[in-house]
Amino acid sequence: MGEPRDVAGIQARLLDWYAVNARDLPWRRTRDPYAILVAEVMLQQTQVDRVLPKWSAWLERFPTPLDLARASRADAIRAWQGLGYNLRAVRLHAIASQVVAEHAGGLPSSVAGLLTLKGIGRYTAGAVACFAFEQPVAMVDTNIRRVLSRVFDVDPGAVDALADSVVPPRAAYAWNQALMDLGATVCRAQRPMCLLCPLVAQCGGPRLPERAPKPAASADFRGSQRYYRGRVVDFLTRLPLGDRVSVDQLATHAGPPSDRERLIALIDQLALDGLLNIDDQRQVCLPD
Repeated sequence: MGEPRDVAGIQARLLDWYAVNARDLPWRRTRDPYAILVAEVMLQQTQVDRVLPKWSAWLERFPTPLDLARASRADAIRAWQGLGYNLRAVRLHAIASQVVAEHAGGLPSSVAGLLTLKGIGRYTAGAVACFAFEQPVAMVDTNIRRVLSRVFDVDPGAVDALADSVVPPRAAYAWNQALMDLGATVCRAQRPMCLLCPLVAQCGGPRLPERAPKPAASADFRGSQRYYRGRVVDFLTRLPLGDRVSVDQLATHAGPPSDRERLIALIDQLALDGLLNIDDQRQVCLPD
């Protein structure tokens, strides 16, 4: 670790920058914990511009945890189409069901309470606690880890221990949003725009030149496990309600004959993940 930092000065400069440069995102205009939870789950591994229309459509379809819990998992999966990583829809449905069963339809307000919900990790718990309930807690995503490690000149692995200690108790919401925005727009992994950064004078800077990871030789998305999982689920969402298709037929629709064994194994795994149902006759449909 480098020289001690002026934490109060860093907080003031970043908050002043955020007051002028904050991104206008719709989930920042609400304190509804459920709406914020939906945004946080959607934003995992998905870019903001793809989430924007889906977030609004989801909340129109399932405006409360009770509405989502009353719907089938199939409805949730259909509403999720276009975002990828469909297990997130199943996880949200399970969280809504648990919230209705155990918390009268309202999300807990503390990190500890949120962590009792199956499928919510420390980052998401911190985000909901802070952004919905304005609890003075930290959460560390990729952008926040990068900003704090550079500004406070610490190893990225040490950021989790540092993060809570530098949250301004009376401005935790703005602080955490500001860290995200700075990391997304200025303090980027590749070619950070240091001269535009409000913290450039206090920052330790990147420790080493950061290079984009080299793609693996076989990293083509088409033909990948994720690609076929998406094709299987997408095909099932297009079936008329009540229709089923055999595992063999589904494998035929999803990919080439050369991948047949792999596709059948993948379909069985999707059933274990809760993304589809397979009956005793090996007929497949979306889950109830």
